[in-house]
Amino acid sequence: MRQMLKEMKSRLLAGEDLVMVTVIASSGATPRGAGARMLVGNDGRICGTIGGGAVEYRSEQIAKTVLQEKSSRGHDFTLTRDDVQNLGMICGGACNVFFHYLPAGDPEIISLAEGAEARFVQGTDAWLVSDIGDGGRLYLTDQKDAALLPYLTRQPHRVEVDGRDLYIEQIVTGGRVYVFGGGHVAQELVPVLAHVGFRCVVLDDRPEFADEALFPMAEQVILGDFHAIGDSVTIGSEDYVCVMTRGHAGDTVVQAQVLKCHPCYCGVIGSRHKAAGVRKVLKEEYGLSEEELNQVTTPIGISIQAETPAEIAISIAAQMIQHRAERNSR
Repeated sequence: MRQMLKEMKSRLLAGEDLVMVTVIASSGATPRGAGARMLVGNDGRICGTIGGGAVEYRSEQIAKTVLQEKSSRGHDFTLTRDDVQNLGMICGGACNVFFHYLPAGDPEIISLAEGAEARFVQGTDAWLVSDIGDGGRLYLTDQKDAALLPYLTRQPHRVEVDGRDLYIEQIVTGGRVYVFGGGHVAQELVPVLAHVGFRCVVLDDRPEFADEALFPMAEQVILGDFHAIGDSVTIGSEDYVCVMTRGHAGDTVVQAQVLKCHPCYCGVIGSRHKAAGVRKVLKEEYGLSEEELNQVTTPIGISIQAETPAEIAISIAAQMIQHRAERNSR
C-alpha cells in the first residue's frame, strides 16, 4: 500500500487522472478478498492487483470508463460456473468493487498520500476510510477519532456509521519485526519480510553484521548490546521478534528480555533439543513463567525441510504471514 500511495501521488502531481480499484466485499472463491487494491491509469493497471483473471480484467475496463466519466462508482461481480469455465479461471464467487476516481492534481488526495507516508515513517497506526456514499471520498484516520474508534480494527470491513457507508482498512500498523542477529538467515529474511509489508529492525553486537549495506530494506540497523536491548529498542504487544544470534548464549539472554515485553510473536531459530535446554535456563536462572515461555515459537518457521538460509527465511516468512493473517481475522 505504501508504494501504491507513493505512485499515486507522483502521477497525480504529473497531471494524470487515476482510479483506485478496491475490493470492499467478497464471498465464495474469488481470487482475492476485501482490501485488495490496484491503481489504474489511461494505459491500464499501474500497480497492485485484485487477483487477476476475469474480475481484474473487467475492472480495468470499468476503470477506463470511470476515467472518461470522471465519477466514482461501485460494481458487483458474480462469477457463475459457466463464467469461470469460459474465462479459463479457477476461481468463482462474488465480490463488490469500488472505483475511486482520483483527478489529476487533487490537493486532498495528494495530502492524504503525504500524510500516509508520514505515518509509515513514524510507525503510527493509520486507517484509510472510503466514504462510499460520498462518491468514495478517501481520508485518513487514527485512534483519536472517537466516532470511528470502535470500527478501527485490523480486519478491513464495510460498516455503516451515523448513516455513512464506510469501508475502513488499516494501512499502517505500529508493529515492527525486531531481528536479533544479522547473520546469513537474517540477511535473507529481511528482504522477504519487507516485500510482504513487514517493517524490520535488525540489531547485532558485531559492527560487521550491524551494517546497513547488508540490510537495504530494513527500516533501521542497530549496533547494540544483546544484554541490554532496552537501550536500543522498545518492544510492544504489536511487535514481532525473530531471535537468531550467533549462539545459544545470545539467544538466551535476548529471549529473557523479549518475553517480558509480550510481543505478538517470538520465533527462535534452532533445534528442539536446543530449545529445551534454553527453556530450562530461562525458567531456572531468569525466573520466567510457563506462560511467558509458551510465547516462544521454536524451531522458528513452518516445516518445509528447509536447509539453506534462503529456504529457512521463506519458512519463517510464511509462518509470520500466517500469524499476521490469523491476528487480522480476530
